[in-house]
Amino acid sequence: MSLFRDDGIVLRTQKLGEADRIITLLTRGHGRVRAVARGVRRTKSKFGARLEPFSHVDVQFFARGSELIGRGLPLCTQTETIAPYGQTIVSDYARYTAGTAMLETAERFTDHEGEPNVQQYLLLVGGLRTLAAGDHTPGLVLDAFLLRSLAMGGYAPSFDDCAKCGLHGPNRFFSVASGGVVCGDCRVPGSVVPSPETLRLLGALLTGDWETADACEARHAREGTGLVSAYLHWHMERGLRSLRYVDRTQGGRGGPDASGARPGAEPEARQS
Repeated sequence: MSLFRDDGIVLRTQKLGEADRIITLLTRGHGRVRAVARGVRRTKSKFGARLEPFSHVDVQFFARGSELIGRGLPLCTQTETIAPYGQTIVSDYARYTAGTAMLETAERFTDHEGEPNVQQYLLLVGGLRTLAAGDHTPGLVLDAFLLRSLAMGGYAPSFDDCAKCGLHGPNRFFSVASGGVVCGDCRVPGSVVPSPETLRLLGALLTGDWETADACEARHAREGTGLVSAYLHWHMERGLRSLRYVDRTQGGRGGPDASGARPGAEPEARQS
């Protein structure tokens, strides 16, 4: 039998029996962990509210020897709140839908339980902190998180130099299958021609240049969202279920989207 502690972000919860839950967390030292929290659905539970999605918590786990090698689930025996990001995020629909997509993305990029992924963990903590603070548009925060998650997974897109031959940019054409922008000689069928401002925005989100990102216009933010979504779906082979519910009615500097487009709809890029 063993006790171990770790801090992590609650990704999702599932009901178990009459009063228990299975809690899925992304932890710093143990990667993705699923554990059972006994009695947390009872109204008198002392730490049930701490084990909700978006919560940054310090958890003590109790595991038997067989559970340490992947058989069965450990128990959550103690929980302390580090940062209750959910209190701010769930009160706003745009933040909530963006945050839910971030949690699902983090879980998909850590598909093996028990394998540490400190970079993804730190990226998620920083993303939720930024989202809760409200300093940037939720859609931009989500797109930045998605691009950086892809980069850490080995799928970093290029928004300047040609992704195939390395020709120094700026280059006009964008190909999801090719890995980003491509030059005229490397252009493949199905390439699109986004605006230069959109490519600059995506490059800024990838590198953390928030001054440039916050100054973007809403139409460029919408076009960038379509490219990010297409690129994510291509490399993850199947889309995120939560991405369709993301509220994209808030753009960049141009303010709310007055086009009447459906939230989460991808814009049509010019095809070449």
